[in-house]
Amino acid sequence: MKPTNHIFLIFIFLAFGFKLQAQQKLSEEKVVETMLKATEFMVEKVSTNGGFVWHYMPDFSRQWGEMEAYKTMIWLQHPGTISMGHVFIDAYRATKNEYYYKAAEKAARAIIWGQSHEGGWNYMIDFAGDRSLKQWYNTIGKNGWRLEEFQHYYGNSTFDDDVTTDAARFLLRMYLEKMDPTYKPALDKALDFILKSQYPNGGWPQRYPLVKGYEKPGFPDYTPFYTFNDDVIWENVNFLMQCYLVLGQERFLEPIYKGMNFYKISQDACGAWGQQVDMDMKAASARTYEPAAFLPGATCENALLLIKFYQLTGDKQFLEGVPKAIKWLEDVKLPADKIEGHRTHPTFVDVKTNKPIYVHRKGSNVIYGSYYIDENDKNLLSHYYGKGFVNLQELKDEYKKVLELSVEEATKDSPLKPKEFQQKGTPQSFYDLNRYVFNFKIDDSKIIEVVNELDNENRWLSKGAYISNPYIGDGKNTELTNEYATTRVGDETDTSPYADKTDQKYISTGTYIRNMKLLINYIQSKEITNK
Repeated sequence: MKPTNHIFLIFIFLAFGFKLQAQQKLSEEKVVETMLKATEFMVEKVSTNGGFVWHYMPDFSRQWGEMEAYKTMIWLQHPGTISMGHVFIDAYRATKNEYYYKAAEKAARAIIWGQSHEGGWNYMIDFAGDRSLKQWYNTIGKNGWRLEEFQHYYGNSTFDDDVTTDAARFLLRMYLEKMDPTYKPALDKALDFILKSQYPNGGWPQRYPLVKGYEKPGFPDYTPFYTFNDDVIWENVNFLMQCYLVLGQERFLEPIYKGMNFYKISQDACGAWGQQVDMDMKAASARTYEPAAFLPGATCENALLLIKFYQLTGDKQFLEGVPKAIKWLEDVKLPADKIEGHRTHPTFVDVKTNKPIYVHRKGSNVIYGSYYIDENDKNLLSHYYGKGFVNLQELKDEYKKVLELSVEEATKDSPLKPKEFQQKGTPQSFYDLNRYVFNFKIDDSKIIEVVNELDNENRWLSKGAYISNPYIGDGKNTELTNEYATTRVGDETDTSPYADKTDQKYISTGTYIRNMKLLINYIQSKEITNK
C-alpha cells in the first residue's frame, strides 16, 4: 500500500469517527426536540380543551375512546386524558421545560371541569353537557353489544378502570408539583368522595352514588356491589396509602385498614373470591357474560394482596386465607387435555359444583342477541375468553418467601409504619405517584427508530387501532345465529370496538405515551436538561 493511500484511509476513518460523535450528540438533542414537537402537535392540534380520547383518524373525521366519541368528548380511562397528564408531568420533570407543565395544567382543567358535584368522575366528559352525553348513551352506547357498562346513562361516577382514583391521583401530583393550592379544592372533593363511598365493612361499589332501575332480565344491577373487578378496592386502598405518605394525614389510616380487612371477610370458605360480592357477601353476577361465580384470576390476585397486606401491617391474620386460596386454585386447575397454552384455569367456576362454566353468545346485535352459560369449552367468547393464565407458582413462591421472614423483616418497608422521613427533601418531592410507570431498557437503536417515526407533521401514526361501526340505528336482525359467537363485534349495528387489521394509520394517545416514556427514560439516563 502506498503511503498516500494509507494517509487517505486514516483521514477517512478519523472523519467518519468524528461524524459518529457528532451524530450521537445530535441524537441526544434530537430526542428533546422530538418530544417537544410531538407534544405540541398533541396539545395544539389534537386535544379538546386540554383533554384527549384514544384514537383519531388522521383527518379527525372520527375519534374513539373505548367507544366512538363525539368531537366534544374526552376520555378519562387509560390511555386517555389522565394518562396524558401524567406523561406531561413526567416530561416536565425530565426536561424542566414549562411547556409540559402548561400541557398538564390544561389536562387538569379539563378533568376538573368534568368532576361531578359529588366529587368523582365518569368514563368520559362531554363539554356539550348532559343533553349531548345522554344522546350518546341512547345511540352509540346503547348499541355496544359487549360493552354493557355504556348502555345506560347512570349519571353518577365510577371506580371502574381506576377512573375516579387515577383522576384524583393526577390532581394530587399537580398539587404537589409546585405546591399549587389551585388544585386543592378539587383534590379535597375527590378524597371526600372516595372516603364517603366506602362501605362500613371496607368495600367499595363500582359506581357511586348508588342509583336504581338498571337491572337486566335475570341479572340485578351490579354497580352497588362490592367490586374487585379492575382492582376497584385495591386501587382505592393504594391511593389512600399514597395520600397518607405524601400528606401525612392519619384520617386515611382507618379506611386503609378497613379496605384491606375487606379481603379477609369476603373470601369464601372454600378459599375463593367472586369478582363482585353482593350485599350478602355472596359471589354475584355483573354484565350478562359475567355470571355469579368464583374466579381463579381474582382469587390469585386477592391472595397475593393478602401477602402484601401482611407486609404492610404485620398482621398474620392476613396470611391465613392464602393456603386456602392455593388449595382451591390447585383443585380447579384444568385437566391437561383442556389447558390451552398458558391458559391453565377456567375464567369462571360454578359456586355450587366447583366445576368450570363457560359463556357463549348467539345472535347478531344487542337488541336481539344474548349470552348464555354451559359446560362446553368450545366456541368461547373472544372478548372475554373462558380460560386464562393464573400464576399459581408466583403465589406459592411469595407465600413461602414471606413465611421465612420475621415480622420485622417482612414489614421493614411498610409505608404504614410510623417513622421519620429519611430521604432527601420532603415526601412531597420524593414519592412517585404515577400509576403507569414504564421501565424500558435503554436501547439506542429503539430511540433512533422512535425519533425517525415522527412524520413531517410531528405525528406518531400507528396501525391496529380499536375502531367501531358507525352508529346507524338499533339492531334489526332477530336470527339467533352463531356467526358472531367468537367475534369482538356483531353485525353492522353493533358499535362495540374491534381491531382494524388494515394498513390504515391513526393518531394514538397510547403510541404517544409509550414513545414519550421511552424518550423520557433515555433523557433521564443521559441527564439531559432542556434549558
